[in-house]
Amino acid sequence: MPLKSHEFTSESVAEGHPDKVADQISDAVVDLFLSRDPSAKVAVETLCTTNLVVLAGEVRTKNGAVITHDEMNAAARAVVKKIGYEQEGFHWEKMTVQNYVHGQSAEIAQGVEEGEGLFKEEGAGDQGIMFGYATNETPELMPATLVYSHQILERLAEMRHSGNHPELEPDAKSQVTLRYEGSRPVGVNAVVVSHQHKKGVSQDALREIIRPVIKSVLPEGWFPPEDKFYVNPTGSFYIGGPDGDSGLTGRKIIVDTYGGAAPHGGGAFSGKDPSKVDRSAAYATRYLAKNVVASGLADRCTIQVSYAIGVAQPLSIYVDTHGTGKADEARIAAALRELFDLSPKGIRTHLKLSAPIYSPTAAYGHFGRKPGTDGTFSWEKTDLGDALKRLVN
Repeated sequence: MPLKSHEFTSESVAEGHPDKVADQISDAVVDLFLSRDPSAKVAVETLCTTNLVVLAGEVRTKNGAVITHDEMNAAARAVVKKIGYEQEGFHWEKMTVQNYVHGQSAEIAQGVEEGEGLFKEEGAGDQGIMFGYATNETPELMPATLVYSHQILERLAEMRHSGNHPELEPDAKSQVTLRYEGSRPVGVNAVVVSHQHKKGVSQDALREIIRPVIKSVLPEGWFPPEDKFYVNPTGSFYIGGPDGDSGLTGRKIIVDTYGGAAPHGGGAFSGKDPSKVDRSAAYATRYLAKNVVASGLADRCTIQVSYAIGVAQPLSIYVDTHGTGKADEARIAAALRELFDLSPKGIRTHLKLSAPIYSPTAAYGHFGRKPGTDGTFSWEKTDLGDALKRLVN
């Protein structure tokens, strides 16, 4: 059924949001391990609060690589320093780091390593369902509400890091509500930005710092009415970051993915090596959905896969083109299976996920980003299009 006129909203949070601080620390630990051992198994969670960071989880290396608690703790401090936290209540140098990371369970290890018998193939690190999504409403093939929400905060962070706006502090959130006709965004109904600031900065002054950023991100003529342009609607936002609210790894999974425009399997990404299908299969399904849309086979595409712990191949693959498909969905699903090995090893090999490429994913979304020459965001490539069209048509 075609979409009717409607409103839709997505939010984003900045790199200095406490949950994103936790995500970035967890992914810095993942990258630390993968830089020493590409086959390392890592599942590390982070808690951050007033001048305290706590690391917990399990890890394993195969090649004799040893990563000490001191090295992990130093990685955590480096993340906090890079974000820019030098506040009384949260400071990269003054904060305490407690580390409870330990070795991985042997029972988990036997199901996710290649070997003999039942587990001859490398199996999934856990059971679960994962979703990928793409839509042609933006050049990034992502929901426009989320793209604009991310871009507003990215540009404000760039201004803060440049030193041109010392009144800005690291913690921030944004929210964009768009008006849609069918599946196409046609205007903005409201924009909300809450941004931490230094003491003494007025709400009006902050509003005028943020205004040109909104105008630079949104299409021309889309700036919301003044009474729908909200900046720090509760007033002062001086105490923020982990000092104002605790942060935990994996609490911003909708910000990380599609802004609520598509289903989410429930598993977080940050802090996990690519043997964990919560992460790698979500990247794979985004890659496949994006290639379906980029090839012109659909305007929108959702893909679901499911796994069982220790079992290599997915139990199911489901393709939904939301009534926009130019080919039968069953044929698309069959073609995707033929073109892409959805086993954990197949995903990791095809997308080259065993490299230390995860720190950049931990703020401003895992999807809709530009693939880097260093292997980052490889799942954003659209290199399957021609082969996909040949198999389907």
